[in-house]
Amino acid sequence: MPLLDAIRMALTTLWSQKLKSFFSLIGVLIGVTFLIAVVSIVQGMNVYMRNSFANAIVGVNSFNLVKHQDGSFSTPRSVRLKWERRAPIRSEDADFLQTRVKTPALFAKACDGGISLRFGGKLATSIGLVGTEEPYFQIKRYALLHGRPFSTQEVRAGAPVVVIGAEIANKLLQGLDPLGQQIRIADLPFRVVGVVEPQGTLFGMSLDKFAIVPISSAAKRLMCPTNELARFMIQPIDPNSLKPAIDEVEALMRSHRGLRPAVEDDFYIETAEGALETWEKISQILFLALPGLVAISLVVGGIVIMNIMLMAVSERTREIGVRKALGAKRRDILAQFVVEAATLSSVGALFGILTGIGLAFVIKAVSPLPAAVAPWSIIVAVVLGISVGMVAGIYPASRASRLDPIDALRAE
Repeated sequence: MPLLDAIRMALTTLWSQKLKSFFSLIGVLIGVTFLIAVVSIVQGMNVYMRNSFANAIVGVNSFNLVKHQDGSFSTPRSVRLKWERRAPIRSEDADFLQTRVKTPALFAKACDGGISLRFGGKLATSIGLVGTEEPYFQIKRYALLHGRPFSTQEVRAGAPVVVIGAEIANKLLQGLDPLGQQIRIADLPFRVVGVVEPQGTLFGMSLDKFAIVPISSAAKRLMCPTNELARFMIQPIDPNSLKPAIDEVEALMRSHRGLRPAVEDDFYIETAEGALETWEKISQILFLALPGLVAISLVVGGIVIMNIMLMAVSERTREIGVRKALGAKRRDILAQFVVEAATLSSVGALFGILTGIGLAFVIKAVSPLPAAVAPWSIIVAVVLGISVGMVAGIYPASRASRLDPIDALRAE
């Protein structure tokens, strides 16, 4: 029997027994839906983490010198305590590096704090306050919507100037020209000199609720009163010099702190790749667990299809006998039932693909989780759908092809 005729006959049979067909393909549908949805979300998260998260945390083609890395869920408590006992990164360390690093680069000290801003009778809470130097804006690639960044002279003088995020400008200074307005940071007056263009969100959290002031301003006592820095930011002028610059900073810091060759670093160099380490571990676990979870659904789906096909063989015994009496060969009967099972499974895979893609985009629409449909996952889903059907249909098809035509014609 030609393949197209076998498929057409299989689809006709499926359509004539809609309820039975639906319960047959539901196992494959669930397995493929899960495959497409999870792969789409994880792939989307990978793109999102690389393009948005790492760059938002560290910066493009740059690295940070910090006291220690951020621990993951698997970091032992003893290791965390060991990190906490390290000497902090201080302004003196940053000055030492800045005068000795030979790789042309931008440098910016940075301190952080959480504060409230006040303007007239309005109050903005949970604002990220950053004390830093003027190259910070270039390292973070902040484009300004209004005004300008503060200057080197203003940093040296500790001028009470501030650059704010777009959300603060919209809510605190709504309807006003933000430039020149005086806002209060912990009751200290600061003049707005710039507004950064909107940065969007990260995992549903706004990236526009911040205020940036000179690190030497009076707000320093709110962030780093003892000259302890949150991070020292370094961005090589030439992106190809990133690795040599990291090696140079590491060697200088070890020398500065008198660390022997066998002693591990008592500081941490944070890069975009390093910021992604925890997520990559989670991503690997998800991909390792995915085949097993999908396989469970597909095995269940295959068993259901096999049972349905065995039932179909019993119900269509006379039909098989008639076809054999008219000259149908064993391979024709075998092909008919295998194709029918594969078609049934493929239809389930098709609906699973559509459902999985739809589910991924629904999650994307109602949550901050992104989704990116991977073409390879669709190909895998189609292959799995056909394979499960063929494997599940072999035994029922073999049983049907071995029926004696005389006995089959006698069946009721």
